[in-house]
Amino acid sequence: MLQYHDTEWGVPVHDDRKLFEFLVLDAAQAGLSWKTILHKRENYRKAFAEFDPATVALYGESDLERLRQDPGIVRNRLKISSAWQNARGFLEVQEEFGSFDAYIWRFVEGRTIHNRFESLGQIPPRSPESDQMSKDLKARGFNFVGSVICYAFMQAAGMVNDHVTSCFRYSELLGG
Repeated sequence: MLQYHDTEWGVPVHDDRKLFEFLVLDAAQAGLSWKTILHKRENYRKAFAEFDPATVALYGESDLERLRQDPGIVRNRLKISSAWQNARGFLEVQEEFGSFDAYIWRFVEGRTIHNRFESLGQIPPRSPESDQMSKDLKARGFNFVGSVICYAFMQAAGMVNDHVTSCFRYSELLGG
């Protein structure tokens, strides 16, 4: 958890494969701790073809059944199916916008929102931007993309800087 916080969380991501990874992992995390998902991250990488959305979109029922039996990932039928469905939507977004990156960063006008929270208790579970993102993704057929999940995605992908102001990462990301 510390390494993830210190090197990855909140760093702006503009790579479509990495954005798909966060989409899958944040959906899997719904109702669970992020620690649980981080411990299973390598298993997710193997199960979901190194987070290649084009490959995941081609999964068939036998692949989904194999994943439902895989103890290395969260074996929730709906979460597994959503990764497959979201891969298909991801490809459609890439086709329409040129990249998922170009699409998703529109919700923050292409720039990280640097919040100025002094304590963890001030960090909200959602924002107007995550509400809009959720609404748009759902309209495109994505699943497990409620506003709270979208906000967690935004935090992970560096669309919002929610490190508290006293955290060394806050100023590092502010300057970068």
